[in-house]
Amino acid sequence: MTARLRTLATHPGLALAFRLYLGGLFIYASIYKIQYPAEFAESIAAYQLVPHFLVNPMAAVLPWLELICGALAVIGLRVRAALVVMTVLMALFTLSLAWVVALDIPIGCGCFTGQEAEAGPLTLLRDLAWLAMCLHALAFDRLLHLENRISWKISELPCPPA
Repeated sequence: MTARLRTLATHPGLALAFRLYLGGLFIYASIYKIQYPAEFAESIAAYQLVPHFLVNPMAAVLPWLELICGALAVIGLRVRAALVVMTVLMALFTLSLAWVVALDIPIGCGCFTGQEAEAGPLTLLRDLAWLAMCLHALAFDRLLHLENRISWKISELPCPPA
């Protein structure tokens, strides 16, 4: 029974499902932040973790990084790199949220919109579950990677006429 459970838990199909879910999640999370960067900057500043001069650059770069990584994960291009970045981002988001919960700072998590409920232990558990999914996908995902299908050698590329 434990061997069967282990086989199911490490199955590449489960990792693919996690990768697609997380990719969609990162895309969804980025859209509002891209549309309203000033509001996202306020969310970043509310965490009280980032020096003031880095708040605006982070608010401008992070959503685009989320969008690009999410899209690459869903499409299946440069999956490993996208999953590494998504895992690092998720770890940073989780640590930041743990900081807010530990200090009982009354703010929304800033994950999706500016009008979210106050961050708390359930939000932290949700982020921990997403971090576990990232780690699982990073460890076991090997299905539907487009770069494995379209990898060309330079010698195989057509040369332009001289």
